[in-house]
Amino acid sequence: MRIVIAGGHGQIALRLERLLSAGGHEVAGIIRRPEQTDDLRDAGAEPVVLDLESASVEEVAAVLQGADAAIFAAGAGPGSGVARKETVDRGAAVLFADAAERAGVRRYIVVSSMGANAQHPGDGQFDAYLRAKGAADDDVRSRSGLAWTVLRPGALTNDAGTGLVQLKASTGRGAVPRDDVAAVLAELVETPGTAGLTLELISGAVPVTVAVKDIAGN
Repeated sequence: MRIVIAGGHGQIALRLERLLSAGGHEVAGIIRRPEQTDDLRDAGAEPVVLDLESASVEEVAAVLQGADAAIFAAGAGPGSGVARKETVDRGAAVLFADAAERAGVRRYIVVSSMGANAQHPGDGQFDAYLRAKGAADDDVRSRSGLAWTVLRPGALTNDAGTGLVQLKASTGRGAVPRDDVAAVLAELVETPGTAGLTLELISGAVPVTVAVKDIAGN
């Protein structure tokens, strides 16, 4: 499969690129900064320098042309202000979905966040982040042209992955290593039975492959 990842230099994305390329997939990662290209090549991915905050739908669709799946893993980051939550966490996700539809890429996976909700209250930056992610999720889930899956991990850690997770429509609060998030994404992209599902993910007791198959009803 050819898989295009938005936010290709993110901590989850780099892990995912390594997994997918090791699995024989052709992977491209969209990045904003040219100096990040070597990191993507080291992860086995083709770097594509394109700023999703200023790119047109046509420019992004050109990158997605011929892809089998698109994964939105971009984010403004914890150091960004409220405005960039809107332009990246919401706006870029909507743009990427528009471009996927334009390019005819049906399989579309969003890396969201537990608690994402367009109506989330509060004046803090994290509140703005949850609203932006929730609005983006709502937009993607309204599209009949996409075979979408929304993945909402709990609190992310850099602990070594265990390969054991809990993956359900609702898990309750919890943490999960980025390694395991990447492993779940790698399984989801090849599991079309998860299309149309919004899933929460935390550490648990079920092997990743089994957890994804179970939720897909396989």
